[in-house]
Amino acid sequence: MATYKQLQDQIKQLQHEAEELRKNELSNAISQIKMTMAEYGITLADLGFTNKKKNGQVRAPLAPKYRNPATGETWSGRGKAPKWIDPNNKEKFLIK
Repeated sequence: MATYKQLQDQIKQLQHEAEELRKNELSNAISQIKMTMAEYGITLADLGFTNKKKNGQVRAPLAPKYRNPATGETWSGRGKAPKWIDPNNKEKFLIK
């Protein structure tokens, strides 16, 4: 009967072997996919892997919606709120 230490060593060895096999199989799968894509002229866009933004498109900046009365700093209301905004009372910072 094997000891606990021996079983733990066997587990580590098997995990190492399994990881090596996984790397080899993954490498083979990637190679096969690349060859198939090249053979049929398949692109990433054909598979649905496209950027949501079209190349070269830049969003126009938004007009400021909030202003810090102390510093004059502004915020459009998009993205992470600045520290000077009170999340419970944004109305007092609205630009009128």
